[in-house]
Amino acid sequence: MFRELAVVAILVGSISADTPANCTYQDLLGQWNFQIGESGYDRTLNCSNFGSLSNPAKSKLMVTLYFPDLAIDEFGNRGWWTLIYNQGFEVVLSGRKYFAFSMYKKDGSTYESMCDQTMPGWSHDIFGHNWACYSGSKVERLPLRYQKHVLSTSPVYAGVKYQSDAALVSEINRAQRSWRAVKYPQFERLDIEDMIKMAGGRKSRIPSIPKPAPATPEHTRLADNLPTEFDWRNVDGMNYVSPIRNQGSCGSCYAFASMGMNEARWRIMTNNTVTPVFSPQDVVECSEYSQGCEGGFPYLIGGKYAEDFGLVLEECNPYKGRDGTCSTLSNCPRLYSTKYEYIGGFYGACNEDLMRINLVKNGPMAVAFEVYNDFFNYKGGVYHHTGLQDRFNPFEITNHAVLLVGYGTDRTNPDAPENYWIVKNSWGEGWGEDGYFRIRRGTDECSIESIAVQAFPIM
Repeated sequence: MFRELAVVAILVGSISADTPANCTYQDLLGQWNFQIGESGYDRTLNCSNFGSLSNPAKSKLMVTLYFPDLAIDEFGNRGWWTLIYNQGFEVVLSGRKYFAFSMYKKDGSTYESMCDQTMPGWSHDIFGHNWACYSGSKVERLPLRYQKHVLSTSPVYAGVKYQSDAALVSEINRAQRSWRAVKYPQFERLDIEDMIKMAGGRKSRIPSIPKPAPATPEHTRLADNLPTEFDWRNVDGMNYVSPIRNQGSCGSCYAFASMGMNEARWRIMTNNTVTPVFSPQDVVECSEYSQGCEGGFPYLIGGKYAEDFGLVLEECNPYKGRDGTCSTLSNCPRLYSTKYEYIGGFYGACNEDLMRINLVKNGPMAVAFEVYNDFFNYKGGVYHHTGLQDRFNPFEITNHAVLLVGYGTDRTNPDAPENYWIVKNSWGEGWGEDGYFRIRRGTDECSIESIAVQAFPIM
């Protein structure tokens, strides 16, 4: 049975999470001045006007960020930090957490990343208490290192319908034997913009994804002792993975992957005596750490949001597949997770060995990968991007969040066995292999071995 937990009121819309910033390690390394507001608040704290006369900074802290994950404050206290995709960063130091999105400004259709500044963000202790607003600025301001990039000049195909290219499907099936492509009638009625949202949304795009980190000899030794095949859908006859769902044309894959990870880990930790289905709609409507139907990232939702605000069951806010004001029932208890992290400990530390080790030891995890237009036609087999392009439908490559549940090896061709990951998608049971797909393992296919995320439920 779920324990009754205190209900948390979530403030919606105080700070826009529409963050087209594009910042890298190189932009963030160095000494920062953290301006910190009055503390003593709870998680409903509104930081949108932080820095104004009505909400001024009360103290400051100098923090230096070193590559890849070391943070040291002005007093010599050591902590850690991580880049959060290209959107911002989080620092944990002396028992407190500091999180903010990177600053940007808009000039027409061009967004200028101001990576030496943050937007107003939040700080609280590691127990989720004693909240304060904060913002950061690098001591050495380097305006010449601002990165200008265009987000909204990509064509927006409003009203243009997706239409599968039958010739492309045939060409995919002729060109390789690893996987099979088909036309899906349910996609034919969707706008191209809806397809882009299904695959993660424009605002989930990561222009530069880190390559997997080299495996250490210890990691390789541990991975070599793992089973050659593993699947959380069948561990001694028990299925620990929640049912397949359909996100529709809302760019909420990050919420479904995050909920799926927490759902599976609750099942594992309770030996399937507790089988929650969490509400992605609560995240879409209520989270300031994501962009609703326009996209988001599992680190901030399956991890940070689950720790700071908690997750609610599906019946507390049934899925609608669209943006809106927060309509989660106020009397619903919230269930929390903690120890959220990128596999390897920080952004850029992931690799296949660590993913397998943590998958078997801890449970399914959220992963992201680059979606190309041939992926929409996947029906079965071990997917890899063919390089073949759809000649009719324009499509922008996106980063799609999904749930990693297992791995194995396809030995259909004994002369060329293919290692694969088993992945749960959120496009309904009628897509792929009953809602799942397999994708090449050990080659960082479509960057799937680069940014895996896990968190641990609090029982």
